[in-house]
Amino acid sequence: MSENFLPPQSSQVWERVPNRNPNFTGRKDLLTALRKSINTVTAVVAQPRALQGLGGVGKTQLAIEYAWQYRAHYDLVLWVSADQPLLVPSTLADMAPKLGLPPASSTGVEKTAQEVIRALESGSPYRGWLVIFDNAEEPEFVKEFIPRGPGHVIITSRNSRWSDHEPTIQVDVFRREESVAFLRRRLNETVSLDEADRIAEQLGDLPIALEQAAALLVRTLMPVEDYLELLQEQTSRLLELEKSPTYPTSMTAAWRLSVDQLQKTLPAAVEVLRCCAFFGPEPIPRDVFRRGNRAVGPRLGPILSDPITLTNALSQLERLALVKVEPSVRTLQVHRLNQALLRDETPEKDRAELRHEVHLLLSGTAPADPDDTVNWPRYEELAAHLEPSGLIDCTVPSVRRFALDLVRYLYVRGSYRQAQALINEYIAKWTQVDGLDHKDVLVARVHLSNVYLQLAQYTKSVQLVAETFALMTDTLGPDHSETLWAKIGYAGALRGRGEFSQAQKLDAEASETYERLYGDSDPLTLRARHSLALDYTLTSDYDRASELLQDVYLKQSSMEGIGRRVLLLTWTNLSRAVRLNGQFEVATDLAEEAYSYGVASLGEDHPSTLLAAKDFAVCLRRVGRLPEALQLMRDTHIRSRRLFGDEHAYTLAAAFGLANVLRAVGELDEALEITERALRLYPAVFGDDHPFTHAARINHALLLRLTGNPEAALALDERALAGLTARVGRDHDYTVSCAINLQNDLAALGRHEDARAVGEENLRIVQAGFSADHYLSLICAANLCLDLEAVGASEESKRLLAETTQRFELAMGREHPDALGLLAGERLNCDFDTSNAIPMPSFTALSAAAR
Repeated sequence: MSENFLPPQSSQVWERVPNRNPNFTGRKDLLTALRKSINTVTAVVAQPRALQGLGGVGKTQLAIEYAWQYRAHYDLVLWVSADQPLLVPSTLADMAPKLGLPPASSTGVEKTAQEVIRALESGSPYRGWLVIFDNAEEPEFVKEFIPRGPGHVIITSRNSRWSDHEPTIQVDVFRREESVAFLRRRLNETVSLDEADRIAEQLGDLPIALEQAAALLVRTLMPVEDYLELLQEQTSRLLELEKSPTYPTSMTAAWRLSVDQLQKTLPAAVEVLRCCAFFGPEPIPRDVFRRGNRAVGPRLGPILSDPITLTNALSQLERLALVKVEPSVRTLQVHRLNQALLRDETPEKDRAELRHEVHLLLSGTAPADPDDTVNWPRYEELAAHLEPSGLIDCTVPSVRRFALDLVRYLYVRGSYRQAQALINEYIAKWTQVDGLDHKDVLVARVHLSNVYLQLAQYTKSVQLVAETFALMTDTLGPDHSETLWAKIGYAGALRGRGEFSQAQKLDAEASETYERLYGDSDPLTLRARHSLALDYTLTSDYDRASELLQDVYLKQSSMEGIGRRVLLLTWTNLSRAVRLNGQFEVATDLAEEAYSYGVASLGEDHPSTLLAAKDFAVCLRRVGRLPEALQLMRDTHIRSRRLFGDEHAYTLAAAFGLANVLRAVGELDEALEITERALRLYPAVFGDDHPFTHAARINHALLLRLTGNPEAALALDERALAGLTARVGRDHDYTVSCAINLQNDLAALGRHEDARAVGEENLRIVQAGFSADHYLSLICAANLCLDLEAVGASEESKRLLAETTQRFELAMGREHPDALGLLAGERLNCDFDTSNAIPMPSFTALSAAAR
């Protein structure tokens, strides 16, 4: 074996690169030009090179050959099938473990793909890499996924517009001498120069057509004259049809001989093949052809109902190399050129019928629940065929439901941008066909609103879902399952925009309706109550939130079919409500169990697990387990930044959570730096007047005072107090906490009379709203004791101190850090609960849509 045909070195990462064609010949000039072009790049950031030409000229084979011939120059080679941009992030994300990154199965494909790109661009762990994007037809859809760093990128495409974006090398058909040399070598020189020349002439020197012709001649031992005669006859017939200019008719003739032969011996196989032509070029799950798929139409019904006929058909198709079967993953695949030929020569009426068969097959084999991570690989397989099959044009309810489930799948895996693009297509197409008030259009709009919410586009989310909810109420009725789902979504959007009381009103109405229609233990009712409990948490009604979440959690735990993600979110929210109600030890136990469950069931980097980690870290800080809290919160912050970026609600919440722990352990400078950076981003994410933004200012102001700037702290707390009073009311948890810190700001400036006045007013408010034993009441009373003493009210101070000390011991324990601070005569501060600042995802979309 020559050196050129040695396999890759064992130390290399060699991912998805197709096998080398041992019959590859010629193209030396193009290989040299490509290598020379790449070698001229001296900048740190290399510029991609595009191989452009019509279909079948050998762009892919050229890229494969380049990867093999120059493999010694690279530590990593990755092949990306880019003809469907929807699948590009998944391919990139699959590389994560080999780059030392967390896998996409638990972190979300879109974010993991971006981390892979960043790792390649940074040159760590591999500086010498080659990434090949094959069949990247639309530059706009692929450019964002192209890494630009120390490695090299090759793009193959038919689209000439790549020359507007990247340096391009034109790839044309073989020169005649290359065609002749290829055929003679492929046929072991059993054909003469003249015969090879005549074949090349008939096939237009197209490399893939020459390969097909040679394969046929080798397999059948057909004389060249017979082949040329049949080829001529076949060409004449094909020329009667309108052909795509991309695929010369001479190429199609050789392939058609095999189909004609099969049509005579087993027509059912050709019918299956024609059906496959209307899937995408990606592997087709074998299960779409299973006998139990009752959604199939009249063309394939008789074949699928007879497993022997189906098995024989697939066997014959594989034997003739018309389909590629992968038994290990149970898929079959038809080459894109063969698919195009089949579609081109199918009459328009039959095309519509076959497309519809594919739509029914896809929807009939789809899993029921896209929220369940177990079903994600199946949805990934089916998603590849959405666009090529034209499924968006189908009006059958079950098919449209499948289309919407695909959007939900993208949403729950975290691919929000892809979900947004797809759902926008649905809305535009279906509105044109059925009108704005059609149920499918309205449901699609609610999906889009949910995507906006996760992208922190709160105003757009509220506007869209409010209008859609009104339309659903008018057209479907207020008690329709889709209307109720929209109502819950509307409440979620209002929560995201900081309108907590309005959200609570909607969720309460929806919960009552669900219970009336489905009973108090139906999963839909429980999810609606879960949303209502979130509203109670955000309006400081922690008793009702805890009671409701406990009931929901207990019922969900005993039910079959409740997803792990939903159960974890309920568990986490229960621990939060209990903690905010002042029961720190109990909340810590709940949070620890929830976090452990998330790690075991969903993985450390799943978004729901990250939420659980944040809450557990806050609990650990509240009970004084500071080293554990710091380690967990720092790890959570790092993971959030890696997965979501800095400008995301999860990351901002983790940043303030980390700053709170750093403050508690005395690392004030680092904590202040983190809050300064995060607070600059809060208005852009939530809005300048959002309750979360005002509350975030509380934490920053506290650090300003503790680092010696009480004047700036007072100004910031006064601004936050005014904003929170206007948005959520004076008796809200956030507002009370802000007033406690403002009282301490005044005391630090020596304004003890003002501090006393604020403290007395605040104590009346907090005791009326939360009870005298709530930790906010205790903190407020402890600080008031100091201000009373400072203004000469010693007897009143002593009486309040004795009462507060006793309450502290009963509620918090003598060893709690705040209890010790009280005994030491220190001022006690409040901070913003970071976990409470994250808009929670929609719970009810899938279940409601399926009703």
